[in-house]
Amino acid sequence: MHVRRGEEIKCVSCGNSSPAISRALALCYTCIRAGGEMVEGRIEEAHAQARLPFGLPALPPRTAGGRTCRMCGNECVLGEGERGFCGLRLVEGGKLRHLSGTAHSGIVEFYYDPLPTNCVADWVCPGSHDRGRKNLAVFLGACSFDCLFCQNSQFRMLTACLAPVVTSRQLAEAVEESTGCVCYFGGDPTPQMPFALRASELALQRRKGKVRICWETNGSMHPGLLRRALELSLKSDGCVKFDLKAFDPTLHRALCGVSNARTLENFAYAASRIPERPDPPPLIASTLLVPGYVEAGEVGRIASFIAELDKDIPYSLLAFHPQHAMVDMPVTSRRQAEECLAAALAEGLTRVHIGNLHLLR
Repeated sequence: MHVRRGEEIKCVSCGNSSPAISRALALCYTCIRAGGEMVEGRIEEAHAQARLPFGLPALPPRTAGGRTCRMCGNECVLGEGERGFCGLRLVEGGKLRHLSGTAHSGIVEFYYDPLPTNCVADWVCPGSHDRGRKNLAVFLGACSFDCLFCQNSQFRMLTACLAPVVTSRQLAEAVEESTGCVCYFGGDPTPQMPFALRASELALQRRKGKVRICWETNGSMHPGLLRRALELSLKSDGCVKFDLKAFDPTLHRALCGVSNARTLENFAYAASRIPERPDPPPLIASTLLVPGYVEAGEVGRIASFIAELDKDIPYSLLAFHPQHAMVDMPVTSRRQAEECLAAALAEGLTRVHIGNLHLLR
């Protein structure tokens, strides 16, 4: 199907048309924040359509009498034969089965990037000075969110086929003498945290602690898993990069399919650990600037939340490129990025950065 970017789409709730309305959602920002039965129904329908080709449920299952998975904030309750929202949990014979992401193995692809690399934290991370060394980029094939604007949507193909499978020891052995850091992203580390944690522990043993462990995540994992991830990053000079998609809960459900409550709780906990190693910063926040949805007002709300915890937390504003279900949307404009930067600074944050400058229009 030919996609016409910039075409005006009508909001099914208020009837107004705008090029800043996604065809996938067919809802404007104002109506999403206002909520209501029609809005909630349209949100669910949009995510059901996006997930159907991959055999994934539209919402986290809530089957009465089922088995509860506590890997992330979705806390799916699965009946017999049901798969969890991430696609990696299944109930068989009344037992919760982990299809991947155990301490032993995970569904991942990995490759090497020369340092400095295009990292969310490159402007504050010591890895940006590691010229001649490399980053082991670990792309995890599952996610606990369903972002309609996903910039790495190919991870869903890995979830669907449950491959390629890599053991934690194999990944640790890929950390060579010249590897300066390991960065987990995807998808998201959340559904496969036991695997990523074990691989990191083995890598640190192998390199005698001389490699940074970093995470790029939506932050929705079980608090105990985040605690372990933070401890590995703190002791290795690595960091945890939280992608704060939206602050308004309804907007977050509209864009990402699920609640952001666990993410915000986990971010607050991570901020409480900053005094243990203020420099280099162990916690970085980022937000993708989605035209029409995540603009200055929403960035201001996110920035206010961050500033109440610690005004010196680095915050990176990332340019959006049309992808996945929002391929019809425009690229982030320079004007939008500058307005969002001003909004974040106005809330008192001291370290705000615009990333992906080459994408701005």
